[in-house]
Amino acid sequence: MLHSRPELVGTFGAVASTHWQASAAGMAMLEKGGNAFDAAVAAGCVLNVVEPDQNGPGGDVPIVLWSQRNQKVEVVCGQGTAPSAISAGALRDMGLDVMPGIGHLPVVVPGTFGAWMRVLHDYGSLTVRDVLEPAIQTAREGFLLTPTVADVLRRGSAFMTEYWPTSAEAYLPSGEAPEAGSLYRLPMQADTYERVVREAEAAGGDREAQVEAARKAWYEGFVAEAIDDFMRQPVMDTTGELHAGYLTGDDLAGWQAPVEEPITLDYGDYTVCKAGPWSQAPVFLQQLALLKGFDIAAMDPNGADFVHTVQECCKLALADREAFYGDPNFVDVPLDRLLSEDYNAERRKQVGAEASMDFAAGTVDGYGGEIRLRSLGSTNMAHNQMTVDNESGPPPWQTMTQFQAESYGDTCHFDIIDCWGNMISATPSGGWLSGSPAVPGLGFPVSVRGQMFWLDDDHPNGLQPGKRPRTTLTPTLALHKDDPYLVFGTPGGDQQDQWALHAFLRHVHHGMNLQEALDAPSFYTDHLPSSFYPREWDPGSLAVEAHFPRETLAELDRRGHKLQIYPQWGQYNSMTMASKVGPMIRTSASPRRQCYAVAR
Repeated sequence: MLHSRPELVGTFGAVASTHWQASAAGMAMLEKGGNAFDAAVAAGCVLNVVEPDQNGPGGDVPIVLWSQRNQKVEVVCGQGTAPSAISAGALRDMGLDVMPGIGHLPVVVPGTFGAWMRVLHDYGSLTVRDVLEPAIQTAREGFLLTPTVADVLRRGSAFMTEYWPTSAEAYLPSGEAPEAGSLYRLPMQADTYERVVREAEAAGGDREAQVEAARKAWYEGFVAEAIDDFMRQPVMDTTGELHAGYLTGDDLAGWQAPVEEPITLDYGDYTVCKAGPWSQAPVFLQQLALLKGFDIAAMDPNGADFVHTVQECCKLALADREAFYGDPNFVDVPLDRLLSEDYNAERRKQVGAEASMDFAAGTVDGYGGEIRLRSLGSTNMAHNQMTVDNESGPPPWQTMTQFQAESYGDTCHFDIIDCWGNMISATPSGGWLSGSPAVPGLGFPVSVRGQMFWLDDDHPNGLQPGKRPRTTLTPTLALHKDDPYLVFGTPGGDQQDQWALHAFLRHVHHGMNLQEALDAPSFYTDHLPSSFYPREWDPGSLAVEAHFPRETLAELDRRGHKLQIYPQWGQYNSMTMASKVGPMIRTSASPRRQCYAVAR
């Protein structure tokens, strides 16, 4: 078996994330005397700075945690809601049949900062200044520009300069895309965070009062005012036209990050805890429910039987996601049925010896919506009737199309455990620099998670005012024999609960330690309607890494899977994991991307 690095072991604490500076910031909070929740806010805010192509301060984040004080698992929902004035009908009247992927139209309430402040207020121990200082210093003094971010800036520079000048001001120093390996600064973001700290401290010496003042500065103060003003200004989007946004300051003022009970499933000696069906998170649980009918432990974890069985069960769970999931504040999602043994016993009968090309949900009387399957490459990125003047260069939608197709955002992740046994797993995303133009004066964009809504009034995930889009973000916490044991997750959109599942199964069934489970060859399918614009699917696809045995790949090909072979560790699987048994804390980070774990 190939090993990229050792599994890290300590007793003081562990932080693993998708960027080394975020991991360092989290550990600095533990060294300062803070707990896992303080470390999480610091790490998350640094991720918002150092991975601007993957997330930002105006994004979204679901969080799952175990609090030693509360002695239970809880979910903090940092997924913002649709504007109160928007409707699917209004967008259909514009001639749209799918929500645009970029611009002001798909913008939702930015939930990330509110979620960080909820965690800090309810579970943390340090001050707003303590946890924001690493992000302020990093944005002000600079950080190493990775090739990935540099490439996004290079691809998007022409579009931003011409059509999103506020983004050019925020992200293109001297008007040009910086080189990979250079020191990169985001001074406007530093200014925004510093002003938040000042307004927090103006509330007096009480820590919790300061946290609430920081939240209000964001959702009722200068940040909300700047966002409200900017949403009234039309900007270029995926339609190839200029549109203003629907989001208002009142939408921000009326939103706070809720704390919810997790959705759980028992799997052997483990209880796996996930967010609700406003995310794709229960897909992980349904995959486990389906896999209970197979002897996973007897399968070679790098063999064709393992990959085929897991992937075919994944297709079934994802089809049910498409038909049934939506914000449970608006729709009744039959999770008890979807996770039940008898329902999954019937569903797993559809797992055959060959790769399925079907994509059909199960039947739950009185529930569900139509599954829309858009063929790969079938979507027009702008209105067909637009005319092109060839003498004046490429039309704006063509430049924008290339920017979106090649530079769309993704996601980050972290897992943290402290010496007291507090655990937290979070998946920050949204607010990508390529999603919407930066808000003037703030230096960051607002989440376009609204692209995950369907413009279908009858669908559980249909767009409605005040509703949460069914996000892909899905951190995980697992108990072992009722004791908090493991936190884990990854970026990767629709692949998140695929990659996370593979690592979990290889760990609990095949005895791999955390690092071995992450180093093992990765695989996923796009045999599903993408959650992202333009919502297309690739039936039968199976992407695999090249360090699978050749006989495994040959057998998967024989079974009818449409293989796409990536280099060793060449997929975007950026898993991190952390566990605790007694005083021993273990952690690991994927060898892919710039993931980094630290423990002592």
